[in-house]
Amino acid sequence: MTMNAGKLTRAGMAAGSAALVLFLTTGCSTKHYVRSQAAPIMQQTNELDARTANDHRNIVATDQRAQAGISQAQAAADNANQHATVAGQSADKAGANAQDAYNRVDTLTGVVANLDNYKSMQDVSVTFGFDKSTLTAADKKALDELASNVQSSKHYILELTGGTDSTGDAQYNYALSQKRADSVAYYLQSKYGIAPHKFYLVGIGKDQEVASNRTADGRKQNRRVQVRVLSNLQEETQTAQAGQ
Repeated sequence: MTMNAGKLTRAGMAAGSAALVLFLTTGCSTKHYVRSQAAPIMQQTNELDARTANDHRNIVATDQRAQAGISQAQAAADNANQHATVAGQSADKAGANAQDAYNRVDTLTGVVANLDNYKSMQDVSVTFGFDKSTLTAADKKALDELASNVQSSKHYILELTGGTDSTGDAQYNYALSQKRADSVAYYLQSKYGIAPHKFYLVGIGKDQEVASNRTADGRKQNRRVQVRVLSNLQEETQTAQAGQ
């Protein structure tokens, strides 16, 4: 019994050792297998994280460049608007200064020195729509023809008489007739460089009709600015003789 028990004990120990070796071997194999399977996954995960981080940096950089571009474009647009505003203000100021330099009179008599020496060289009338002071294409064409004839002359003045039809308040029509005369003067002055002091503007409102206000055609004729070119023939003659 004692010998058998010893054999059994040694056999048990051997079996236990074999089992332990098998367990350790199996455990190592399992860990090696797990590591061999996990390594590619971890590498892929790391690469994906790196790409994600790189993509994020690229997105941030692109957004920053886009924001910078938008800011520059906005700044350029604001600068352009400021220049346009300044230019518009300068143009308005220049126009206002030119209009301030026009001679505004009720009549040339007593205003123009040696008026008897001036003779009417040309007479043009332009008409306006109801309650309007804007020049039409036909008006501008007529004024262009007039301007081409006076540019060669030096000793002249322009008498602009603005009128209205009989519709509306008298004071309103006086102001409207002046606006119409202003439109003609500004067109000739700005396009052909005629000095503002050569203009004599007369606003007569509805006081002097040139046609009956009882008809539509008559009222249209009264909504006008009559432009007269008055040349000082005496000064023209003296200038011509001096040049001989």
